[in-house]
Amino acid sequence: MKLTVIHSAILISLLPSASVFAAGLDRSGQSISAFLQQGNYAEAGISVLDPTVKGKDNSGNKVEDMGDDYYFPSAAIKVQATDKISLGLLYDQPYGADATYQVDGSNFSNGVEGTSVEVRTNNLTALIGYQPNENWNFYAGPVWQTVEADIKLRGATYSLLSGYNIKVDQEEAYGWLAGFAYQIPEIALKASVTYRSEIKHEAKSHETSMLPAIAQSPNYANILTPQQKYVFSQLGEVNSTVNATTPQSVNVDLQTGVAPNTLAFANLRWVHWDQFAVSPALLKIMGQDLINYSDDQYSATVGLGHKFNSKWSGTAAVGYDSGAGNPVTTLGPTEGYWSVGLGGQYSPAENYFIQAGVKYFWLGDAQAQTGGIVKGSFEDNHAIGYGMKIGYRF
Repeated sequence: MKLTVIHSAILISLLPSASVFAAGLDRSGQSISAFLQQGNYAEAGISVLDPTVKGKDNSGNKVEDMGDDYYFPSAAIKVQATDKISLGLLYDQPYGADATYQVDGSNFSNGVEGTSVEVRTNNLTALIGYQPNENWNFYAGPVWQTVEADIKLRGATYSLLSGYNIKVDQEEAYGWLAGFAYQIPEIALKASVTYRSEIKHEAKSHETSMLPAIAQSPNYANILTPQQKYVFSQLGEVNSTVNATTPQSVNVDLQTGVAPNTLAFANLRWVHWDQFAVSPALLKIMGQDLINYSDDQYSATVGLGHKFNSKWSGTAAVGYDSGAGNPVTTLGPTEGYWSVGLGGQYSPAENYFIQAGVKYFWLGDAQAQTGGIVKGSFEDNHAIGYGMKIGYRF
């Protein structure tokens, strides 16, 4: 069942919102599907996530919804320079975090302000592909990445570190990508394996804390040793370098025709979160990590796509994400998910389309820890993801 270019357009992505919630800090899923399209192609999209994450602290106080809505854009352009050489440029925001604990009487706020986290990344991937024949495609290229963060810890959960702030300046670093794809156009078969390297960042950071005030407080006069008082008095403000390595990953994408105008697809992803930790200077002195994950992430999405007529196509998919270990950081207290999603595509003409999708996530229960001690539990949470994409062939 040979599919035309426009018939196979539903394979451009599983759903625009396919990976807006995942383990650790993972967000976009780092797809390169746009680069594997035939001919010259460009796309732009946006995904939005609306999470609801509630729980209880160790004192039994309710923790109101601490998951902030967030959105992130993506864009790509691919040019078939010659019969055998293709060039591509992909933009996404692969990792991030957005959360704000409410002033709700829980131990994650101080009565005035709640714990909050904002982490942003940007990725720009340049690709060159070599196609020795119509079946094979070998590709590789450099990856430019930036990271920045703004995090505040508040409340009794963090004990002496309540009042701690860290601002990480935007910093750039480089990695690489390599992979291969195999296709049989006559049966709409396409398979690809893509490896992305880890990227090591050394970013300037500014940390502040309430430790000097604690050292002088009469409430701690009989608790802190003279040495502790001296050390705390020096830790009101620290400028240093934060070392963080965004993880290596592997994506496997599969698709094949299963009936006239119908395709089955699957995406498998592995992310090396095991032993991932971020330990700024001040927290390291206190023997704590800011972020710490213990397990690798494994995720899978499978589904069907069907072309109803010359203008309309649709997809349906289910997904699973293992999470990155439990207990988890208090800055992102969920552990993996199950999901189901629907997407639709409208093609007014053969050279362009508009695609939209929605996805519902059942978020995994998790225990939130800091300093290696569980400080709360989060159960029965969910999220809804939305996405839209425009694609154009030229």
